[in-house]
Amino acid sequence: MRHFPLLAATLAALSACTPVPNAEVTKSRPLPGPATDTLTAPAFVDPSAQLAPVASVGHSNADMSAAFMELGFQLESGRQLPYFSRFEGPITVALAGNVPASAGADLDRLLNRFRNEAGLNVRRVSAGQPASVTIEFSPRRELRRAAPNAACFVVPNVSSLAEYQANRGTYRVDWTQVRERKTVGIFAPSDASPQEVRDCLHEELAQAMGPLNDLYRLTDSVFNDDNFQTVLTGFDMKILRAWYSPQLKSGMSRADVAAKIGGIFGAIHGGGSALTTDTSATSPAWNDTIAVALNPGFGAGKRKAAAERAITMAHAQGWRDGRLAFAYFAHARLLVGPDRAAAVAEFNKASAIYRGLPGGALYVAHIDMQLAAIAVASGQPDQALRYTDRAIPVIRRAENHGLLATTQLIRAQALDQVGRSAEANRLRVDSQALARYGFGSEAQIRARTNEISALGTRGLFRG
Repeated sequence: MRHFPLLAATLAALSACTPVPNAEVTKSRPLPGPATDTLTAPAFVDPSAQLAPVASVGHSNADMSAAFMELGFQLESGRQLPYFSRFEGPITVALAGNVPASAGADLDRLLNRFRNEAGLNVRRVSAGQPASVTIEFSPRRELRRAAPNAACFVVPNVSSLAEYQANRGTYRVDWTQVRERKTVGIFAPSDASPQEVRDCLHEELAQAMGPLNDLYRLTDSVFNDDNFQTVLTGFDMKILRAWYSPQLKSGMSRADVAAKIGGIFGAIHGGGSALTTDTSATSPAWNDTIAVALNPGFGAGKRKAAAERAITMAHAQGWRDGRLAFAYFAHARLLVGPDRAAAVAEFNKASAIYRGLPGGALYVAHIDMQLAAIAVASGQPDQALRYTDRAIPVIRRAENHGLLATTQLIRAQALDQVGRSAEANRLRVDSQALARYGFGSEAQIRARTNEISALGTRGLFRG
């Protein structure tokens, strides 16, 4: 809804006593590349002689409905949303600010997907025209002043960063007060890589129009803070199609939506899968613990303890889904330097879980990239080639160009180790365009390339 002045003195006093949290709908920073630092532990030991296949797993209608309700009536902060909200009528989208060169084409492709896959009535309008959603690009330093821990974020009832800053902490920009969406602002970095810009467009535009929450248990969705899925998935498009079902309307209560959503997915999703996943809520304590494990600012010891605690908490809750797998993954990355064999064991625990989850193939590919890097550093290039053989087609389908470039560069290093240097050099050349899109600056491309090239030297170490 548009801004209505807070005229009542009692409401103003309440606002002063209970500040509205800032920027509650955000995209966290991308996952880093392979954990290649300090790869000087004893030789890599892979407990699996063969690479297990990854099953194709779907959702039941009950899973889709449960996810819809949790995504739709709660914010990332844990605050509950009292109303279902969306745009009513056609949706228009405009770009503003210092728009990156790649943003226009990526936005047009995304809007086409929204129309074709989710059935949304959405179109782009020219800069300066009034729009339902305005995507404003600013330098990172300006965005960090507004939302220090976010790569990009979305706010109701504003169209510019200046307007948000003028109203930050007030009920005007509080999602819990929104019954119907009229104007939404998305704020994204102008100086990020093309892939980071595209990823912000996907997640934040989907949240501007649809769900506002992220759930670690959703492994085949961008509505997940683990950042493995970087472009909107088929699951996400079904959620958005349901969001704009004619059976729903803005201002409905949770109970009203819950009464209709099963039938809506019955029509959209057909029979669905027979699989029923764990839909139990994720505690704020687990979210906070995994955030510490992922944050380099806390130091290795505190991060490792947090990752171990997240694993323990997941077991205590009985989780055997993406939450436990991601805790293993976070722990594994922190073990790569001090205990490579333990890191491999944790990566394999994560991979075994992901193989049975919807969207799990991409997670396994991420892990395969990590294991391929370790194999190269351990002087086991044949194993690295097997991992990259499996990972590369999956990553290409997921359109994660930065991850694909990284994996291909690791494969090139392995090819050098087995004497296939001409093939390795061709692969490095083929990776350059992917790297430019994925990493942005030439300095970042050189840094990643040099980091991976050094793996071969480390692989000679037999401490």
